[in-house]
Amino acid sequence: MLLKATDFGNDFIWGTASSAYQTEGAYNIDGKGQSIWDVFSKTIAKTKGSAEKGCDFYNRYLQDIILMHYLNIRNFRFSIAWTRIFPDGIGKVNRKGIDYYNRLIDFCLEMGIDPWITLYHWDLPQALENKGGWTNRNIIHWFEEYVQTCLHHFGDRVKHWMVLNEPMVFTGVGYFLGIHAPGKKGLSNFLPALHHAMLCQGNGIRMIQAQQGLQAGTTFSCSPVHPFSDNPQHVEAATMVDTLLNRLFVEPLIGMGYPIKSLNLLRQLEPFVKQGDEQLMHCVPDFIGIQNYTKEVVKYNLFMPYIRAQLIKAHERKVPITAMNWEIYPQGIYEMLKQFAAYPQIKNIIVSENGAAFHDKLIHDKVHDPERIAFYQSYLQEVLKAKNEGIPVKGYFNWSFIDNYEWAEGFEKRFGLIYVDYPTGKRIVKSSGYWFREFLCPTVKKEKLLEQSTFAA
Repeated sequence: MLLKATDFGNDFIWGTASSAYQTEGAYNIDGKGQSIWDVFSKTIAKTKGSAEKGCDFYNRYLQDIILMHYLNIRNFRFSIAWTRIFPDGIGKVNRKGIDYYNRLIDFCLEMGIDPWITLYHWDLPQALENKGGWTNRNIIHWFEEYVQTCLHHFGDRVKHWMVLNEPMVFTGVGYFLGIHAPGKKGLSNFLPALHHAMLCQGNGIRMIQAQQGLQAGTTFSCSPVHPFSDNPQHVEAATMVDTLLNRLFVEPLIGMGYPIKSLNLLRQLEPFVKQGDEQLMHCVPDFIGIQNYTKEVVKYNLFMPYIRAQLIKAHERKVPITAMNWEIYPQGIYEMLKQFAAYPQIKNIIVSENGAAFHDKLIHDKVHDPERIAFYQSYLQEVLKAKNEGIPVKGYFNWSFIDNYEWAEGFEKRFGLIYVDYPTGKRIVKSSGYWFREFLCPTVKKEKLLEQSTFAA
């Protein structure tokens, strides 16, 4: 069946997504302060380069938004760099940072593109990390000041807000495994970071909802978790991993509290929980964003600490994978939409990220990426299946618009509809970008505004 956007209904929201640190570059321009990723990428993790220049979206946003319009994309999810607003995390507002995002928002609207803001996409000010970052309970107040400032300056034009991007990832991978910024490890860092992020998530949504006419949500990374077999030990291990990956941040938000019965480890949160915290972290959002890329298969392992569970890597299971070594499993997005829709408190779901990295090759100024087209077609079929079954999925944002800095993977992993030649900054529409353009509006006539597939530096 030939899939097209109109199959989803005329009110379905179609968009694309990016984040500040991964695309903007200009890391020390116009008063911007250092973030934890500015420091981590250079001095701690020794990752494959840093995003100091990145995709140079900071200077090229006009070109990129015009290109977005050309591809018929009418909703753009991007994040605010906290350090452009408050170079030191709190205190004096950086006027040049405010002006930049005002220009970006205004140009999006001029081009008929609705801006969706993510308030926190992992780039905490280093000045706040020096005070403990997410492990310091004072971050509740720091974050509140940041959110209020953004609402004051941008809330008159931006109607859709996402508070946190994938809190389980930035707390788990950044404060437990130490693979991402700020590179901290262990439960003593993870547990307070987890709880304080939970409090900021609820409080941030509440602050946005207090502003008339604004819609507030947050986003969750999620993957279906399957047991290796029907052995009861494997099933129990899968339940614990599902609790950790998929339930931990949503259930306290909607008033169910921490899922302690399914994950005994959470009992160790008790020293960090204060009176009234359960009410503070509870705030039913107007929508949630789910971000699905793959699935996990789990088996019991007695020697794994805390959860007695081990993930079986996709390549060991001989399944189709992306360049990230993630399993291509289209049914997974259907499973996760169904799982989150089972919470009666959740009335609206947006797929706020979905996409794939492949080994794109630039040949004669063209990028042919049929694997990515097949990926989108198969995953969107599952989104449509969910919608047709009555699951309240209201929109879909692809990840990502342009190739960008993929955190600890550096620039090697490319997710974009647009190929970025990093040495020159040239933008080249991939085959998947043209496919997406046609999918969104198959009857549109070719525009004369942009006749070339290559855009000069």
